[in-house]
Amino acid sequence: MAYRSVFRPDLFAGQTMIVTGGGSGLGRCMAHELASLGAHTVLIGRTLEKLEVVAAEITEDGGECSCYSQDIRDEPGVAATVKAIIKDRGRIHGLVNNAGGQFPAPLAAISKNGFDAVVSSNLTGGFLMSREVFTQSMADHGGAIVNMLADMWRGMPMMGHSGAARSGMENLTRTAALEWAVAGVRVNAVAPGFVASSGMDTYKGRMDEVFPKLRHQIPLKRLGREAEVSSAVSWLLSEGASYVTGVTIRIDGATMQMSPLLPIPDHTASQPYDGFHRADLPNILKDTDNK
Repeated sequence: MAYRSVFRPDLFAGQTMIVTGGGSGLGRCMAHELASLGAHTVLIGRTLEKLEVVAAEITEDGGECSCYSQDIRDEPGVAATVKAIIKDRGRIHGLVNNAGGQFPAPLAAISKNGFDAVVSSNLTGGFLMSREVFTQSMADHGGAIVNMLADMWRGMPMMGHSGAARSGMENLTRTAALEWAVAGVRVNAVAPGFVASSGMDTYKGRMDEVFPKLRHQIPLKRLGREAEVSSAVSWLLSEGASYVTGVTIRIDGATMQMSPLLPIPDHTASQPYDGFHRADLPNILKDTDNK
């Protein structure tokens, strides 16, 4: 089997695309789709072994990729890694700032170290990657950057540190789009809602009870698929979005518009796009009707 992308197979032929956090979840899916569209996909993450597993999958499927172990919060390391990528690959055409992480906790229980760690992963690291890719490559050649946000529009209870960081990334996206337009660099973002991804299995405790019930809070009455996020990212990186910059695409099944004033009856009218042939359903959602 191969990735079933909606885009033409040679869309990114000859291009180099970086995906941070490419060793699992959404990053893994994006890396697969970009490679299936002809890109040489560069995977960046802290754990080389995880990246190498994804790289082996991509190679087995006929794609091209390479791996760099790097903590995106390390400023000198990020600069050195971007320099190495350019030395190995030449121009960088696209960057997906996907890496990040958080833990559930009420604001009153989050320490400064915990807050700083999440902001560093979800905001500062993306800034460092963007700045280095811009100054070392895109300032001279143009390119496209896509940042990862979240459904933080009504606040993020139990994830206040992540909500603050993602909101900051949304503003950073708009600022970079303005400042870097003169170089032909487009900067956009995607904001996934509830997506059936392996990341769900990293949460424990109360979240185990919450995730299987999520679909009832979504007008489409289902969770999103990784491929449904990846396809939006691929479009934003493509020439088809050449007049789109400084925007955020919500990929949430209209969750933000959900209102108790207009209850949505249960239905199965919305069918998912299962483009990723290697997608793994999170363990927490297996054997449930809330996929």
